[in-house]
Amino acid sequence: MAKQAIPTGFASDTGFPSPLSLPLDGLTTWNDLKLFLPFSRETARKLELAGQFPRRQRLTQRCTVYNNRELHRWFADPLNYRAQR
Repeated sequence: MAKQAIPTGFASDTGFPSPLSLPLDGLTTWNDLKLFLPFSRETARKLELAGQFPRRQRLTQRCTVYNNRELHRWFADPLNYRAQR
Protein backbone atom coordinates (compact mmCIF):
# COMPACT_ATOMS: atom_id res chain seq x y z
CA MET A 1 0.00 0.00 0.00
CA ALA A 2 1.49 3.37 -1.03
CA LYS A 3 1.61 6.26 1.41
CA GLN A 4 -0.55 9.24 0.62
CA ALA A 5 1.23 12.50 -0.06
CA ILE A 6 1.02 15.04 2.75
CA PRO A 7 0.15 18.56 1.61
CA THR A 8 2.93 21.11 1.95
CA GLY A 9 2.82 23.10 5.19
CA PHE A 10 1.05 20.40 7.19
CA ALA A 11 2.57 18.59 10.15
CA SER A 12 2.62 14.81 9.61
CA ASP A 13 -0.78 13.41 8.72
CA THR A 14 -2.77 15.25 11.39
CA GLY A 15 -4.17 17.83 9.00
CA PHE A 16 -2.99 20.69 11.20
CA PRO A 17 -0.69 23.28 9.60
CA SER A 18 2.88 23.33 10.85
CA PRO A 19 4.13 26.67 12.13
CA LEU A 20 6.22 28.61 9.61
CA SER A 21 7.59 30.85 12.36
CA LEU A 22 7.31 31.35 16.10
CA PRO A 23 4.93 34.06 17.28
CA LEU A 24 6.65 36.89 19.15
CA ASP A 25 4.52 36.41 22.26
CA GLY A 26 3.25 33.27 23.90
CA LEU A 27 4.59 29.88 24.85
CA THR A 28 5.93 27.03 22.73
CA THR A 29 6.22 23.31 23.48
CA TRP A 30 9.27 21.27 22.53
CA ASN A 31 7.38 19.51 19.71
CA ASP A 32 6.78 22.85 17.99
CA LEU A 33 10.22 24.26 18.84
CA LYS A 34 12.25 21.32 17.54
CA LEU A 35 11.31 22.26 13.96
CA PHE A 36 13.47 25.37 14.30
CA LEU A 37 16.52 23.91 16.08
CA PRO A 38 19.49 22.02 14.60
CA PHE A 39 20.05 19.96 17.77
CA SER A 40 18.31 17.54 20.10
CA ARG A 41 16.30 18.07 23.27
CA GLU A 42 19.23 16.81 25.35
CA THR A 43 21.55 19.43 23.84
CA ALA A 44 18.95 22.11 24.57
CA ARG A 45 18.76 20.86 28.17
CA LYS A 46 22.54 21.04 28.58
CA LEU A 47 22.66 24.54 27.09
CA GLU A 48 19.82 25.56 29.42
CA LEU A 49 21.75 24.31 32.46
CA ALA A 50 24.76 26.34 31.30
CA GLY A 51 22.56 29.44 30.95
CA GLN A 52 22.99 29.53 27.16
CA PHE A 53 19.44 28.62 26.16
CA PRO A 54 16.04 29.89 27.40
CA ARG A 55 14.74 28.20 30.54
CA ARG A 56 11.76 25.87 30.41
CA GLN A 57 8.62 26.63 32.37
CA ARG A 58 6.49 23.85 33.75
CA LEU A 59 2.77 24.49 33.26
CA THR A 60 1.55 21.16 34.56
CA GLN A 61 3.13 17.87 35.58
CA ARG A 62 3.29 16.80 31.93
CA CYS A 63 3.47 20.10 30.04
CA THR A 64 6.67 22.13 29.72
CA VAL A 65 6.94 25.23 27.55
CA TYR A 66 9.43 27.90 26.46
CA ASN A 67 8.78 31.64 26.43
CA ASN A 68 8.70 32.87 22.81
CA ARG A 69 10.29 36.26 23.63
CA GLU A 70 13.30 34.49 25.15
CA LEU A 71 13.48 32.12 22.17
CA HIS A 72 13.57 35.10 19.80
CA ARG A 73 16.39 36.63 21.88
CA TRP A 74 18.29 33.35 21.55
CA PHE A 75 17.66 33.08 17.79
CA ALA A 76 18.92 36.67 17.32
CA ASP A 77 22.31 35.86 18.92
CA PRO A 78 22.75 32.23 20.03
CA LEU A 79 26.48 32.51 20.76
CA ASN A 80 26.20 35.47 23.16
CA TYR A 81 22.81 34.64 24.70
CA ARG A 82 22.62 34.48 28.49
CA ALA A 83 19.40 33.43 30.21
CA GLN A 84 17.81 36.00 32.49
CA ARG A 85 17.30 34.99 36.09
